[in-house]
Amino acid sequence: MKRSSRFELVFVTAPNLKTARKLARAALTARLIACANLLPRVESHYWWKEQIEHGVEVLMLLKTTTDRLAELEKLIVSQHPYDTPEFIVLRIDGGNKQYLNWLAGAVRRA
Repeated sequence: MKRSSRFELVFVTAPNLKTARKLARAALTARLIACANLLPRVESHYWWKEQIEHGVEVLMLLKTTTDRLAELEKLIVSQHPYDTPEFIVLRIDGGNKQYLNWLAGAVRRA
């Protein structure tokens, strides 16, 4: 792992597993993420168009590097079926060095 590498955890919700798998595969194929964890049947409650809504979604946890973040957001927003897809980023301040080395290598530019 380069000392300058920084890592991010991105939260994205999808309407179903088929969509989440499609988004994960696209991001992996483009090497924008090292890993996608898909957590189905997340119950979401939220404001939308001045009303409280609820539904069942799939929560995607995407692991990437800071330098691939803008490209990942562009891909998710352009391929997501929601008008306003969730794309929330949390910086990873630490972790297992071996795992972070793997993460950095997995999202390298071709």
